[in-house]
Amino acid sequence: MDPDFKKKLENIDTVVVVGCSANKYRTSYHIANYLKENGINIIPVNPKYDEVLGEKCYASIKEIAADVEVDVVDIFRDSEYTAQMVQEVVDWSKKSGQNPLIWTQLSVSSPEAKALAEEAGLDYVENKCLMVQHGKVA
Repeated sequence: MDPDFKKKLENIDTVVVVGCSANKYRTSYHIANYLKENGINIIPVNPKYDEVLGEKCYASIKEIAADVEVDVVDIFRDSEYTAQMVQEVVDWSKKSGQNPLIWTQLSVSSPEAKALAEEAGLDYVENKCLMVQHGKVA
């Protein structure tokens, strides 16, 4: 594992979970719960819920205050929506001055999404499970 990548994973404090579900049988719920149980702050984003895992759930990334420190944005949306989600992260990043790592779960990435992230200078991970990768360094 790349040392810089390992260091980023070891130092995660806050993860925005886009597409986070309140359904305990969904992967996004399971991974958000894992992160929370491992001392990582989660910020759920899903317009269907007011709260997930006891945390306020936002309808959109745009609703997250610019002064909230975010290390990673983990995307659990179908690949057809990933570019739109990445564009929201890019816009939020410009507003907040932050450069969160964009993480796309297995089979969620798209070439357009990756290009948007790279053009904005944001690190982009595709086709990897955040829980599995974090577990390797935790």
